[in-house]
Amino acid sequence: MREVNLRSVDLNLLVVLLQLLESRHVTRAAERLHMSQPAVSRALQRLRATFDDPLLVRTTSGFDLSARAEELLPRLQQLLAGLTELIAEPEFIPSEAKDVVRVYGLDLEVACFVSPLIQVLRREAPWMRLEVRTEPRDHFELLEQGDVHFCVTGMSPKTTEDQYRRLLVGQTTSVCVMSADHPLADSDLMLEDYLKASHGLVSITGRGPGVVDDRLAALGKKRHLALRLSNFMTVADFCEHTDLLFVLPEIVAQKVAHGRNIVLKAVPEELHTPAINFYLYWHERYHRDPMCRWIRQRILDVI
Repeated sequence: MREVNLRSVDLNLLVVLLQLLESRHVTRAAERLHMSQPAVSRALQRLRATFDDPLLVRTTSGFDLSARAEELLPRLQQLLAGLTELIAEPEFIPSEAKDVVRVYGLDLEVACFVSPLIQVLRREAPWMRLEVRTEPRDHFELLEQGDVHFCVTGMSPKTTEDQYRRLLVGQTTSVCVMSADHPLADSDLMLEDYLKASHGLVSITGRGPGVVDDRLAALGKKRHLALRLSNFMTVADFCEHTDLLFVLPEIVAQKVAHGRNIVLKAVPEELHTPAINFYLYWHERYHRDPMCRWIRQRILDVI
């Protein structure tokens, strides 16, 4: 086999060659390609030089394929079909898909924004699988490493933010969570009373003060933290029968308080903060993935 330098070959000519071999006619090939007949004739001359073969040979009834062209035709059809499939955007068919969708978020964030997705999957994509991770950790590390497709959180990436895309899935304010039997449960919560109470804090990383503590520090105030938790699921267990107060996003607090002896109170006016936004994040590597695009739309549909 003679050595061929592909860089010297105009691969666009293969499209012309396929039409020439299938039609066995320069004019018909030109019509199919929306090219002029002289242009196709010139292409045929270049192809003959490239393959060192006439490819089309004249007979009494017109043109026929050379022996080399007979051998080339099925291979060329298969090659160009494969190239078309390679370049074309893959089609995502939910009813046939067997993809695994990997999502990370804290327990109650997942309950608020991700759990409705499984109903859609069971109905529209029954062969797909949803894998959810909720262990406390750096939210964006898993996205960066490609271990998950999505992350749902109210936090923001601290670095390389341009690598991520996001979609707003929820907006809420902060509320104070306490036992319904707490002495402060029946009145408006004033800052003075709030500071006299003992508090619990949900800290994902387990390090540093919370947002409320930063706000209090700006006011020259400080609260007594009696408990630090790494997730939301146990908040009700720790405040339902104690004197501890927690400040949580309202949408999360409603989940915590459901069916428990717990009330939600507006935080003191001095501690009011802008609305908390919850986003669905994904890495740029998955932005155009057909399955991930379908999932993003379905999440928008159900939240």
